[in-house]
Amino acid sequence: MRPVIIAHRGASGHLPEHTVQAKALAFAMGADYLEQDIVVTRDDRLIVLHDIHLDRTSNVAEVFPERARPDGRYYARDFDLEEVLSLTVHERVDAEGRQVFPGRQAFTGAEFRIHTLEHELALVRTLNASSGREVGIYPEIKAPAWHREEGVDITRLVLDTLEQADYTDSNDSIYLQCFDDAELRRVRHELGSRLKLVQLIGEDDWGEGPTNFASLKTVEGIRELSRTVDAIGPWVNQLYSSGRDDAIRATHIAGTAHECGLAVHPYTFRRDSLPSGFETFDEMLRYFVLEVPVDGLFTDFPGEAFAILRRIFA
Repeated sequence: MRPVIIAHRGASGHLPEHTVQAKALAFAMGADYLEQDIVVTRDDRLIVLHDIHLDRTSNVAEVFPERARPDGRYYARDFDLEEVLSLTVHERVDAEGRQVFPGRQAFTGAEFRIHTLEHELALVRTLNASSGREVGIYPEIKAPAWHREEGVDITRLVLDTLEQADYTDSNDSIYLQCFDDAELRRVRHELGSRLKLVQLIGEDDWGEGPTNFASLKTVEGIRELSRTVDAIGPWVNQLYSSGRDDAIRATHIAGTAHECGLAVHPYTFRRDSLPSGFETFDEMLRYFVLEVPVDGLFTDFPGEAFAILRRIFA
């Protein structure tokens, strides 16, 4: 069975990430799920944005130069929705203003904007209805512990919004993801959500909150996760290793997850940023879907991934 294609921030290899244009393009390219990273504004509105900051993907520093915090960053939580909607979005840059992926188109212009979660859910409904397809959503609760420190329970806001859009059950076309393992336990066991949950697995030096990722990657850790979640979303580099003979071998993570009944949806498959050991995007996908194997994949290039998987599973 073909792994599902999750459009990572939309078709973000082609258009600015998390814009409606990137989501519509990903839908047209054949993605099975569209991803939504979610953060909260000052007036408690949910917006689709990868970071808790605005400065790497928008013109916030030009429009509101005086609104940075002492660390020099511009936080979405410090702006009302109306202010956020006034910003324009551009291709992601680093702290020095250099484009993170130099080969991608540096689109700019007033047509690229940040939008609310409600707006994106309405877009997906409309696209599904007009096409006759059933493309799902893949929202991520961003930094729930940090948001609590800022005085807002992002998780309850997200669950309420999803419920209003009729995403309530494990059979619905949605996976809800988070890096924070304690928050996912809360979602399942305290808040009683029946949605399919995904534990994202990063590295402990990434600063992704309080989770101990080293422990989650162990056999015992994965078995414990299976009591709460339906799938894991590991960093793609965690699923393989290469020895002195340069041979690529799968680690235990995917196999253990499958033994525990968990799906495996790694991130991120990029044709312009291949991990060590792979020469082409095609080679990378073939290894992970045939040898590991994975059940889904996050990619910035859903069209290319769809074409490759169609050839593999023809």
